[in-house]
Amino acid sequence: RVKGTAFHPKRPWILASLHNGSIQLWDYRMGTLLDRFEEHEGPVRGISFHPTQELFVSGGDDYKVKVWNYRTRRCIFTLQGHLDYVRTVYFHPEQPWIISASDDQTIRIWNWQSRQCIAVLTGHNHYVMCAQFHPTDDLVVSACLDQTVRVWDISGLRRKSAAGAQPMMGDPLSSQRLNTQGDFFNVTDVVVKFVLEGHTRGVNWATFHPTMPLILSCGDDRQVKIWRMNESRAWEVDTCRGHYNNVNSALFHPKRELILSDSEDKTIRVWDTTRRTLLQTFRRDQDRFWCMNAHPELNLFAAGHDNGLIVFKLERERPASAIHQNSLLYVKDSQVRLHDFTSANDAPMVSIRTAPAGQYLPPPRTMSFNPAEKAVLLTSDAEGGSYELYNLPRQVNGQVSDSAQARRGAGSCAIWTGRNRFAVLDKAAQQILIKDLTNQTTKTIKPPVTVEAIFNAPGSQILLSTATSVVLFDVQTRQVVSEINAAPVKYVVWSSD
Repeated sequence: RVKGTAFHPKRPWILASLHNGSIQLWDYRMGTLLDRFEEHEGPVRGISFHPTQELFVSGGDDYKVKVWNYRTRRCIFTLQGHLDYVRTVYFHPEQPWIISASDDQTIRIWNWQSRQCIAVLTGHNHYVMCAQFHPTDDLVVSACLDQTVRVWDISGLRRKSAAGAQPMMGDPLSSQRLNTQGDFFNVTDVVVKFVLEGHTRGVNWATFHPTMPLILSCGDDRQVKIWRMNESRAWEVDTCRGHYNNVNSALFHPKRELILSDSEDKTIRVWDTTRRTLLQTFRRDQDRFWCMNAHPELNLFAAGHDNGLIVFKLERERPASAIHQNSLLYVKDSQVRLHDFTSANDAPMVSIRTAPAGQYLPPPRTMSFNPAEKAVLLTSDAEGGSYELYNLPRQVNGQVSDSAQARRGAGSCAIWTGRNRFAVLDKAAQQILIKDLTNQTTKTIKPPVTVEAIFNAPGSQILLSTATSVVLFDVQTRQVVSEINAAPVKYVVWSSD
């Protein structure tokens, strides 16, 4: 059972902290286990890579926070002081600090260079499930089973460390009793800025938006809440309802107006931040989700569940495109655009259909261009696989023609096979339909093999891609011309001759 995940900022690595006490390092591109780190006694819940150094930090049910060097493959030191399970651990983006949240109802900030605890944040009165630094400001957000989210101001701690003050030795509570007058330990260093009340059950997760003054929280009341803050106050903006069990973590998409949340109801859900509507739901049959995080730079996400972890994207970065002679057609921002390689001129040609309000439409996956009729076929994964036929304007004059006259239909692949006909693969029924320019079916072909995708080929032929091979198939004679063995194919490029 994966309780925590962490992406490496540069390498294709992901750390997974497990309920059985092990920490695993995986290469997510290859799907291979690279290393194991086993020193914790009991479940490891918190895990995080350092943004620039060869370090990672872990926290577990043995009350310990451990800092590891992954190059030398060993634990460098252990930070002790928590009196109960450690739930989350994170490095500060710039300062040599680690923040840890614990079931002992406190949050601790440690200096990992001096290996001292420099602040204890008290005030929650139940298990603290999560505590994170703000990516740029001197703030901390924490989520607790006492049904509150707290925002803490740590600017005093930064000023103190900048002044080079020595951290207090030993147990901060005893030194606080000794030093009754003057600078109480952490009274001036860290202050509670806001207490956010609104959840009706314990809060499992809270996190900041990377750039906007927003906070996201989720909890056992099955709700995901969005909060906004300014200098003086913080208030609840909205609630995303739809999970039907405890919501364990949630995050803002780093680049788009989306929220992701995952839950013990065995789903990951994607919400629209502005409309707060549910866009997509991914389900697993058996496994409850426990944690989720986003890659700091790439379009990647990871979620840990009962039997492992998944690394996923919400959509491809590569746009649908087609090249004809010295021009490139491609899809960008709900338009088909034409880029001329010789003049470097780039102009929109036709606007394509967009998602209705409150719904999600995946972007087109492939494009096939018919130069004779100046028409394009776009296929997308929407509605279980669909295609759209658009006629481009004859002249490139910057005028964008409307998407209303597009013809569409169901099918997982659509390619041109001649100047006035195209082929559509119906993957479920395993049929290839030949259609004319008015989108009428003129011919139906039952392929001789189980086809995953179709690609264009010269003349009256098409390429059929199967799970293990690529077949050159003649549409008119319905014969297999030749076949080569290959792993599943995504792209085909023909040589000019």
